[in-house]
Amino acid sequence: MADGLRLSSARGRGAVFASVVASGMAFLDSTVVNVALPHIGKDLGANVAGLQWTISAYTLALAALVLLGGALGDRYGRRKVFLIGVVWFTAASVLCGFSVNVGMLTAARALQGCGAALLTPGSLALLQASFVDKDRAKAIGAWSGLSGVATAIGPFLGGWLIDTLSWRWIFFINVPLAVLAVVAAVAWVPESRNPSTGRFDLPGAVLAAAGLAGITYALIQRGAGAIPATAVGVVALVVFVLAERRRGDAAMLPPRLFRSRQFSAINLVTFFIYAGLSGITFFLVVELQVASGFSALKAGVALLPMTLLLLVGSSRAGALGARIGPHWPLTGGSVIAGVGILLMLRIGQHTSYWLDVLPAAILFGLGMTLVVAPLTAAILAAAPSEQAGTASGVNNAVARSGGLLSVAALPLAVGISGQQYQQPGVLSHGFHLAVLGCAGLYALGALTSLVLVKREPSARAHPVPPSAAPGVPPAPPVRSERGGGTDA
Repeated sequence: MADGLRLSSARGRGAVFASVVASGMAFLDSTVVNVALPHIGKDLGANVAGLQWTISAYTLALAALVLLGGALGDRYGRRKVFLIGVVWFTAASVLCGFSVNVGMLTAARALQGCGAALLTPGSLALLQASFVDKDRAKAIGAWSGLSGVATAIGPFLGGWLIDTLSWRWIFFINVPLAVLAVVAAVAWVPESRNPSTGRFDLPGAVLAAAGLAGITYALIQRGAGAIPATAVGVVALVVFVLAERRRGDAAMLPPRLFRSRQFSAINLVTFFIYAGLSGITFFLVVELQVASGFSALKAGVALLPMTLLLLVGSSRAGALGARIGPHWPLTGGSVIAGVGILLMLRIGQHTSYWLDVLPAAILFGLGMTLVVAPLTAAILAAAPSEQAGTASGVNNAVARSGGLLSVAALPLAVGISGQQYQQPGVLSHGFHLAVLGCAGLYALGALTSLVLVKREPSARAHPVPPSAAPGVPPAPPVRSERGGGTDA
C-alpha cells in the first residue's frame, strides 16, 4: 500500500510496540497462570477441577472465538477490534485478580479468553495490513523476536510477583501494559478493514464452543452430569460438522481445506503435539512446587531453556523445513521432544534442577524447536494462498483444542481428584503417569508425521515466524488486505 508504514519510521516502530505489548499480555498469562496454580488453589480452596477450569475456561473461549475475532477485525476495523480486545482482556484480568472464589475466577478467565479472541488475531493482522510490502516481513519478524523476549521475561516477572506479592498481581500487571498498548495503538497504528468480508459464521462458533464445553465439563466435573454433558458435546460437534459442510468456503472451518491430505495430517500432528505440551506444562509446574519444593520463580523458569532454544533455533528449523519438507523435522522433533518428556520421570520429591530438570528441558526444547516453525510453514503451504489466513486460524484453534482436552482429561486419566494435588506422594505418582501419557501423545505425533505427512517440500513452503514461546500455539491468523474475500 502506498501510504503504509515503514519500519524505519517512528510510527512503524510504534505500531510494532503496540502489537508486541498487547500480545505480550496474552503470552504472559499463558505461561505464568500455570505457575500460580498451587497458590491459587491454596488461597481459594480450589480442588483439582477448580485448577483445571482456571486454565480451561480461558482456552475454551479463545479456541471457539479466535476465528470470529479475526473476521470482526476485517469487517469493522482491525485497530478498533484490537483496542476493544485489549480493554476487554484487561478488565477481565482485573476481575481475575479480585476473585474471591474459584467460580468467580473461572468466569473471569472465560471473559479474558473472549477478550483474547479479539486481541490475539489483531496483534499480527495490524502489522500485516499496515506496513508497506517490503517492510511487512521485517515487522512480523520483529514482532516474533520481541514477543519471544517478552515471553522469556514472563516467568521471571510472574514468579517474582507470586513469591513476593501474590498470585493476583500476575493479572494486575496487565493494567499498565494495556495502557501502553492502547496509547501506542491510538497514536501510531492506522485503521484498516476489508469491507468485502462475508457473513460471520456465528452459528459455527456457538456450536464449536458448545461441543468443546460439553466434553470438557464431562471430563473435569465427572459425576452424574458427565453423561448428559458428553451427549450435548457430541451432538453439538456433529451438528457443527454438518453445518460447516453446508456453508462451504464461508464456514469457520472450510471443508475444502481438509480435502488436502497434507493439511489434515499436519493438523492431526498439531493436535497431538500441543495436547502433550499443554498436559506436561499443566502438571510440571505444580509437581515442582508441591512435591519438589521449588519456589514459584524457580518452577516458572524450569522450561526457560526451551523458550531460548525456540528463539535461537526456530528460524534455522523453519529454513530446514522449507528445504527438505516438514516430514522429517516433524517426525524427528516429536521423537526428541517425547524423549525429553520421558526424562521428567526423574522429577519427584528429591529433585535437582541441574541433574533432573535441565537435561529434560533442553532435550524437550530441541525437539520443539524442530517442530514449531516447520509445522506452521507446512500449514500455510498446504492451503490455497487465498485461504492462508483461515488455514492459520484453523491450525491455531486445533492446537488450543488439543491443549484444552488434554488439561481436562489427564487428571482423570491419572487418578488425581479433589485436594490430592496437595499431597506430594500422590501428586508425584500422578505426574509420572501424566509424563507417560504426554510422551505417548508425542509418539502419536511422530507416527502421524512418519506415515501421513509428505516427504517432499512444497513449492510454496517458506520459513515463517514461529510461535513466540512454549505454551503458545501457532501464530494467530494473519489476513491479507489483498485477499479480496472472506477468511472466516
